[in-house]
Amino acid sequence: RRPVASANAPLAEVAARLQQFKSSIHNELALQNAQELMNKVNEKCFAKCVPKPGSSLSSSEEKCLSQCMDRYLEAFDMISRTYFTRIKKERLDAQPSSDSL
Repeated sequence: RRPVASANAPLAEVAARLQQFKSSIHNELALQNAQELMNKVNEKCFAKCVPKPGSSLSSSEEKCLSQCMDRYLEAFDMISRTYFTRIKKERLDAQPSSDSL
């Protein structure tokens, strides 16, 4: 018969590996989302601010691109914070309260 502690050791190892795997996937998705966001920002802001591309950007085009990117990233940040706050609240609301026990 195996002691309980040694039987739980493989389970703990599996759980740790699973958590590491989840963390790795989360980081990959975050990187992919950041790349997608930057591609979208570049595409949208360039289309808005550089109507006739040339060999260089004018100062007004540079200013427009900078402001456009700032606004886009601010909006993304606000949406992300709101989304994560909502998810957190939904998770808390889904947990059974101590009153119902």
